[in-house]
Amino acid sequence: MYQRILVPVDGSATSGLGLQEALRLAALTGGRLRLVHVIDELPSALALDAYAGHAGDRVKELRIDGARILAEAKATAIAASAKVDAVLHDGFKGTVHEWVIADAEQWHADLIVLGTHGRHGVERLMLGSSAENILRSATIPVLLVRAPAPKTAVQLARR
Repeated sequence: MYQRILVPVDGSATSGLGLQEALRLAALTGGRLRLVHVIDELPSALALDAYAGHAGDRVKELRIDGARILAEAKATAIAASAKVDAVLHDGFKGTVHEWVIADAEQWHADLIVLGTHGRHGVERLMLGSSAENILRSATIPVLLVRAPAPKTAVQLARR
């Protein structure tokens, strides 16, 4: 059960929650993790436009940042005694969810575990939802680890 667990990571706290849950599962099942970071096409294209004339520098920065994110996540997994490998996708051909699904299929993953912000309404419409697209497209089980809801003013006042 769940011997090959694919974990998309983006360096966010929510992504870290997904990694922690995947580590707990791997410890229970003796499974292996595959960490995946995707340099997202749309935000990268927008950033490249902002760096007109310096596109090579921006792409280099994105690759360095992606490698750092993967190295930190891999170090966390190794510290937890997990078997782990890591992959950086930076082909700029396709969306995050397409890369994640393709990697899961190619690697023969049993499960995808990822953190989600749980955005709703206009915020989700504007930012999109890689987690939702992965959930809809995956042919294997997907475990979504939701970030804690932010405290409301009423909840903070009750402290």
